[in-house]
Amino acid sequence: MRILIKNFIVLGVFAFSFFVFSKITADHNGNNVPSEQDSTLTLIFLGDIMQHKMQIDGAWDDSLKTYNYDSCFKYVAPIIRNKDIAIANFEFTLGGEPYSGYPQFSAPDQTVNALLYAGIDIVGTANNHSCDRGRKGLERTIKVLDSMGLKHTGTFVDSLSRARSYPVIINKKGIKLALLNYTYGTNGIPATIPNIVNMIDEKQIISDLKRAKDSLPDKTIVFIHWGDEYKSYPNQYQEYFAKVCLDNGADIIIGMHPHVIQKIERKNYPDSSGRDVLIAYSLGNYMSNQRDRYRDGGLMVEIKLKKSKRVTTIENSGYFLSWVYTPDENGRRRFYILPVSQYEKNQSMLDTASFRKMMLYATDSRKLMKDESKGIKETIFEIETGLWK
Repeated sequence: MRILIKNFIVLGVFAFSFFVFSKITADHNGNNVPSEQDSTLTLIFLGDIMQHKMQIDGAWDDSLKTYNYDSCFKYVAPIIRNKDIAIANFEFTLGGEPYSGYPQFSAPDQTVNALLYAGIDIVGTANNHSCDRGRKGLERTIKVLDSMGLKHTGTFVDSLSRARSYPVIINKKGIKLALLNYTYGTNGIPATIPNIVNMIDEKQIISDLKRAKDSLPDKTIVFIHWGDEYKSYPNQYQEYFAKVCLDNGADIIIGMHPHVIQKIERKNYPDSSGRDVLIAYSLGNYMSNQRDRYRDGGLMVEIKLKKSKRVTTIENSGYFLSWVYTPDENGRRRFYILPVSQYEKNQSMLDTASFRKMMLYATDSRKLMKDESKGIKETIFEIETGLWK
């Protein structure tokens, strides 16, 4: 009888322990998060961050005798920092001096300080400028990003480092994400062996998505460099590879490269599970010196994920229009990213010509989004409350 009671007690303790520990997981900071408890995670995606020569020259600080880019992001930093995870396209190298803009970019390391200051957590480095400074530039970019603590993916020193770190797995607030990054090409400059730049290759993407699926993420994100430059509509190549990614488990696809914005679609994907997916074909220019119509701004796409009873869905999504303001200050061209909805209601900050140009960008962008996009709306600044709605 005593043996039976003892066994019953042991079983009871085991059952209770199993119940408790099955309900608890740990986030990346080691904080305990009940796995059955509702959890939300807000993501924000930013487009092409470039470094043309005029941007490099404008970032020089005479008083400090160094480069300083923090002011470029000061008007959008409050938005970015308010999100749980911010991901951007890093479209230049940290190849060292001499610094240069187009066509082969190499920017000062201080650009990384500014991205961290703005609240950016991860950058995709697979794009057509990944190899602009050859092996030295690719490897130095990775080394500097690592040393400064800015997470990255898309380019790798060798196959071993890729195997160890790809896809990127993100655990935060009880939600697990897999992140992949690819580019259509590298401007005819091949990666030097043993370096790797992730290319858009159907077999490789399918293989990588399978590996991502094996890690049991709540959502899988593909950050992809594709499309025709300066074209406001996705081409067949983009649509084909979007389908490849979605068919093989991607839930969110974020595109860059055209340097203009393209449509966003949020929809139920017609597969067996009817997943809620989102495709942003091109986020346009987030920070660049391209000043022509349609090219002088971009989109910030916000996605709020909700996990309830171990099922993660896209609870909400929206986009912010952003525009690059380039006033001359003390003999230098300065660059500021402005959230359009906020600063179209604060005309006094901009000169008349700049305000008109920003509003032309806003009009063009809103028409495109209204006509082409599905299931997503612009996030608007409410001046009375100072809140984004």
